[in-house]
Amino acid sequence: MYELGSLSDLHSQSLFHKRIFGSKDNCPDILEEVSNEILKKCGGLPLAIISISSLLANRSATKHEWEKVKRSIGSALENNHSLEGMNSILCLSYNDLPPNLKTCLLYLSVFPEDYVIYRERLVRRWIAEGFISEVRGQSQQEVAENYFYELINKSMVQPAYIDYDGKARACRVHDMMLEIIISKSAEENFITVVGGGQSSLANRQGFIRRLSIQYIDQELAFSLANEDLSHVRSLTIIPSCCSKHLPSLVQFEALRVLDLQGCLDLDDSYTNGMDKLYQLKYLNLGGTRVSKLPSRIELLFNLETLIIWHTQVRDLPAGFVQLAKLQHLMGVHDLPNGIGVMRKLQLMSGFNVYSSSKDVLVDLGNFTSLEELQVFVVMHSYCGEVPPPELRRREEAFLSSLCKLGTYKLRDLNINADPASLEFLDSWSPPPSCLQKFTASMMDSFTNFPKWVTPALTNLVDLDIALTELTEDDLLTLGKLPSLLRLVIKLSEKYIKVRVQGFSFPSLKVFDLANIPGAYVTFLKGSMPKLENLEIRLSVLMAKTDGFFLGIEHLARLKQAKIWLMRDAATISETKALTAAIRSEAGAHHNHVAVIFVGEPSEEDSDSEKSTEDDRTDGN
Repeated sequence: MYELGSLSDLHSQSLFHKRIFGSKDNCPDILEEVSNEILKKCGGLPLAIISISSLLANRSATKHEWEKVKRSIGSALENNHSLEGMNSILCLSYNDLPPNLKTCLLYLSVFPEDYVIYRERLVRRWIAEGFISEVRGQSQQEVAENYFYELINKSMVQPAYIDYDGKARACRVHDMMLEIIISKSAEENFITVVGGGQSSLANRQGFIRRLSIQYIDQELAFSLANEDLSHVRSLTIIPSCCSKHLPSLVQFEALRVLDLQGCLDLDDSYTNGMDKLYQLKYLNLGGTRVSKLPSRIELLFNLETLIIWHTQVRDLPAGFVQLAKLQHLMGVHDLPNGIGVMRKLQLMSGFNVYSSSKDVLVDLGNFTSLEELQVFVVMHSYCGEVPPPELRRREEAFLSSLCKLGTYKLRDLNINADPASLEFLDSWSPPPSCLQKFTASMMDSFTNFPKWVTPALTNLVDLDIALTELTEDDLLTLGKLPSLLRLVIKLSEKYIKVRVQGFSFPSLKVFDLANIPGAYVTFLKGSMPKLENLEIRLSVLMAKTDGFFLGIEHLARLKQAKIWLMRDAATISETKALTAAIRSEAGAHHNHVAVIFVGEPSEEDSDSEKSTEDDRTDGN
């Protein structure tokens, strides 16, 4: 039984008008009366108010149009908070969606209640299902991501894990909305759910088109065994399922999407017959115990996405390079020779530069469509058998390919170097003009900032880098990057004192300075005008010499700060003086900045220090 809580009239109006007009003051007088009548019908229920206001936000702001919506709602919520009334409002929002968004929303019923649905996983599945068509000037990926954000903007799904750029990395479906789309999916025979408290298998009409197995036991397995599975286009297995009861893959000859992510008890025995899935476009084995791919994997010639991260797959079959349509390859450990013919690859992650052959690394330069690359530069034990000159040749081959990729479409590069130096990347030329995100966050990846990180990188929005040293000149250079939104710098060696100059970092929203020994940072007037989140490791003793002043007042848009207190030989009283000074700065800020201290002394620590000092005094 749902307990539907309600808002006061004042809060209801605030929520309603803010979603449509930005504030109550912007509501036209002609809509004031009808908006109050709509709110009355919503009964103060937040979900109802959000759903109706999202619907109205996408309609003409006319009294006639709003009256039509008011009549459509009915009066089910006006006098009592019934589930029927809430469902009628959610159904109204659903029915208002265009057909393409209805299809994409119904598809979410393959996931169980409270499930976090990651954007990238979802949009690739939408594409593989054939829901997404290219629009002039936009790729399928871009169109699909726009659909994802439209569903959020229309409040059909709830955003999760909001990034620094304001975009959601994932979403959830409210349990009441999930019930509606499960019901609609069953009516249209769009999704068939097994387990998860659903009875759609028993009540279904027609062939099973898309199957989600959320729980299965012997009884459900017996029922499923009597079904014709030859028309199933997608199969999703939720991790809580027991693999011994799952139907064999040989029954799914029309499968386009196979998603086994997180099914820890699935091993190679379940992959039998996988090479007969000739129409398969999306294969997700991530987080399973699978150790090998089908030996005739080239028969899966329609495959576009292959995910094998956190599996035991180490070697790729000989025919792998014949997968000419492959676009997304995630979790591959070693690349085979001849991979350079796979020209449609847009994303690749997982392989190690030091354990790859020079020829393979040269082939990387042929990936003219590659947009995202995640690699490792790691000295495993078996790399010790490779002579250092050969390792240098592999570094040179990798750099040569990066120089080519940087002139194509490369926008996201993530390099994990441990323990290894990335100094060989310092001569990357020409600078990667399309690069939006660069990550090299393992300690001491670079001694100084690479020379190619200059204001010429006009598209760079996210930089996460580990250095040995940082200078004010480095910050001056970084401060001129026009599009930078997030900057994370990890330092390892010495204490530093940094002043962030005015009129620098014009777009930055997140700044994280993780100096292991500790640092002292002063923000001058006009610096980081759009900064919202600050995280620094602060040396108490260095801050003391400058009078415990950070310059928080100069960060006009700052909302929250996380301060790691590096105390070293500082006393508890000195540490408390620093925290008090920072709290005073934050409290005086017009945003009343929220400050979190890590390592702040407790009252017990203060009592212990006072007791120690008293003992010293008595001893004298």
